[in-house]
Amino acid sequence: MRNRHLAFAFGLLAACTLGSAAAERVVGVAPLGKEVFASVDIRQFETGSFTSAGGVVIPYRLLRPTAAKAGVSYPLVIQFHGSGGIGTDNSSQLDRLARSWAMPEVRQHYPAYVLVPQFAERSANYGPASADQHAEASPMLSAALELANRIATDNPVDTTRIYALGFSMGGSAAWLAPTLQPDLLAAIVPISGIAPATADAGTFKNLPVLAMHGTADDENPITADRRFVAAIRAAGGEQVQLREYDALPHAPPADIHPGKWWRDWLFQQHRR
Repeated sequence: MRNRHLAFAFGLLAACTLGSAAAERVVGVAPLGKEVFASVDIRQFETGSFTSAGGVVIPYRLLRPTAAKAGVSYPLVIQFHGSGGIGTDNSSQLDRLARSWAMPEVRQHYPAYVLVPQFAERSANYGPASADQHAEASPMLSAALELANRIATDNPVDTTRIYALGFSMGGSAAWLAPTLQPDLLAAIVPISGIAPATADAGTFKNLPVLAMHGTADDENPITADRRFVAAIRAAGGEQVQLREYDALPHAPPADIHPGKWWRDWLFQQHRR
């Protein structure tokens, strides 16, 4: 219990400094467990299928805001899955982060449309670790953003509050989405992903970014995030934050759920 209290204290201290220029170092936070989400009924997520203009088929799940009010528009959260969710069964993409949006305490306090597309192939591609390791988007990601635009058109979505996030490959997809549609997103939260090429940094100059990454990640090393965050700042970006979790391996950090600190931040962002 004492360790849990210490982890919370460290996480709270770091959260209080969001927006500072230096990377935040968070100590004592364990990987996010899976058991807390075992009770989530995935039938809360409606099923659908979308075919892009280029013929790419994207199965997807959509969580709607509870007790939506007529005449009110809601944020759209695009939740990208990691490589473990690749497929066409329209369920494997519902990872811990996706399911967290359906937890009662989260769904009640953060009413939103949550779109969870599934990719039959990788959404982001990158080579082995190197000083210049960077991610590149696949046609699957372009199709998913086309789907997001369709969801925003067909539903009462506040188009100034469209967000993207994800873990691992999904974090890389969140990083890459603004390079494909620079005027779509109000903010992104890439977690343990691989950032884009340095040449793309200017695209992020005015985009709020909250990146999270473990310093002991040996699958997607933190080096790419550090490189790209530095490049954004060099390009004049002042709204990018890198939250480094000391000794955390390739896993989402436990303080991401329920994660009021970062969800509050996310829902305050508006595209200008």
